[in-house]
Amino acid sequence: MACLEVCNEEKIKERQDQERTFDGAVDWHGRPAIKAKSGKWVAGIIILLNQGLATLAFFGVGVNLVLFLTRVLQQSNADAANNVSKWTGTVYIFSLVGAFLSDSYWGRYKTCAIFQVIFVIGLVILSLASYLFLIRPKGCGDELTPCGSHSSMEVSLFYLSIYLIALGNGGYQPNIATFGADQFDENDPREGYSKVAFFSYFYLALNLGSLFSNTILGYFEDEGMWALGFWVSAGSAFAALVLFLGGSARYRHFKPSGNPLSRFCQVIIAAIKKYGVEMPPDGEEELYNVDTKDCSMNGNRKILHTDGFKFLDRAAFISSRDIDDQKRGCSNPWRLCPITQVEEVKSILRLLPIWLCTIIYSVVFTQMASLFVEQGAAMKTTISNFKIPPASMSAFDILSVAFFIFLYRRVLDPLVKQTGLKGLTELQRMGVGLVIAIIAMVSAGLVECYRLKYARKDCKHCEGSSSLSIFWQAPQYALIGASEVFMYVGQLEFFNAQTPDGLKSFGSALCMTSISLGNYVSSLLVTMVMKISTEDHMPGWIPGNLNRGHLDRFYFLLAALTAIDLAVYMACARWYKCIKLEGKCEEINDQEESSRV
Repeated sequence: MACLEVCNEEKIKERQDQERTFDGAVDWHGRPAIKAKSGKWVAGIIILLNQGLATLAFFGVGVNLVLFLTRVLQQSNADAANNVSKWTGTVYIFSLVGAFLSDSYWGRYKTCAIFQVIFVIGLVILSLASYLFLIRPKGCGDELTPCGSHSSMEVSLFYLSIYLIALGNGGYQPNIATFGADQFDENDPREGYSKVAFFSYFYLALNLGSLFSNTILGYFEDEGMWALGFWVSAGSAFAALVLFLGGSARYRHFKPSGNPLSRFCQVIIAAIKKYGVEMPPDGEEELYNVDTKDCSMNGNRKILHTDGFKFLDRAAFISSRDIDDQKRGCSNPWRLCPITQVEEVKSILRLLPIWLCTIIYSVVFTQMASLFVEQGAAMKTTISNFKIPPASMSAFDILSVAFFIFLYRRVLDPLVKQTGLKGLTELQRMGVGLVIAIIAMVSAGLVECYRLKYARKDCKHCEGSSSLSIFWQAPQYALIGASEVFMYVGQLEFFNAQTPDGLKSFGSALCMTSISLGNYVSSLLVTMVMKISTEDHMPGWIPGNLNRGHLDRFYFLLAALTAIDLAVYMACARWYKCIKLEGKCEEINDQEESSRV
């Protein structure tokens, strides 16, 4: 009897060891992924470490780029802030390129590997260019020693390197987040919970990775040791690449679904071709559906029919001509599309208003890398004989992110669930993020008012000209960090959950392109504000010497714009209808109800 029990236990264990994932993931060899031998937190931790090292490398360049442009390349404050915004925006525009290649042709693993190689190459070129050409005379680039002039070839090499970094990091970022989420089967309750947790820890890894850059590397770069900082970044990016490739055998993969642009165009063209067709009032049964054993299209889960965007339903309406085509075995995808394909287009169209509302938040977020740094440089940055690099103040943002992720996941969320509620939805958390962002901009404006009050107006250079300590910036950085936990983590979860299976990388890219457009909008706002505020020979709100300007008014303007954006966002969130995947309708309906509370 005891032998029989042991045998049964061994059989159960063997069956569990060979149990496949439910979501269609495959292993390194293209075979169905086995739960016990792939994915989960073993693969997840490798990806989190990879993200931390890659982020350290990226922010080793990005966090002090505005100071590099002013001190080494001799650009003005406004020009440097604009160039940083454009560069950062380009980083996130390239995320669309990476997402398209990943979802359509390469898959997430191959895309991540290729763009990380480009990232390393860009960092090596930047390190060599800085060491050999840009940091001349030797020791220049600190607060007191400006660098000399540079040839057009040297400047071109610099821009080539930083835009290779933009391409590499931009193409890699949306795919690594989604690739990490792929390691957890959301159809398994335990792994599904881990998948939601992964996004929080992913954002935490991103911030912890930048902590070293914003403090240690930021200090060395602020002291003029730019080449050292860039070489450390290059080494970190190379270590991240080696770590990522080392975990290859453990990863779970999803096959690319083909070009989404052609699928989108087919739906639009098919709907237009049937513009004159009279649709029955309740014609859902007459809509074309693909009947397969696994209820999927291209290996993805079916999306159920939803109301809204009724015009697109024409693409799935089976006309008499479509019946004749099917009888002849020559169905035309440019005249007839399955419901799931139509609903793919609908789901993206529903996401766009929410996505547009996140752009103004990204305008607020991008100030940390530009105007916050310039504001900090104009404050008292010394404690005894130790000088605090202005960019290192973003450490308060990182610590705030870590604290609020812990607070939300370990305290607030369990506490809310004990009351019988399901916790805040992604849409509600994004709204909270906007509210905190408004408070952050008001805080930054008030600090600037007091900085001006204690500043010397007659100084030629505004760096360190105010007696107000730089630590007064800590609240605005901490508030931005708190808002990120609600906005960006919520965004990652929301867009990953609400995009169709074949467009998951595109969902992550939407998060990044909102940051991209936020940088471009920030650059446009700075240009417009300077043009208007410098009329009649006035110094403007953001002059080279901030003590003669009104940076506080620009911060208050951003607070007002974010408040307007919050009102629009609330209307869009109430209008939004969640995607309905087969087998998950009850859960989605619960989410829709709670999002309207």
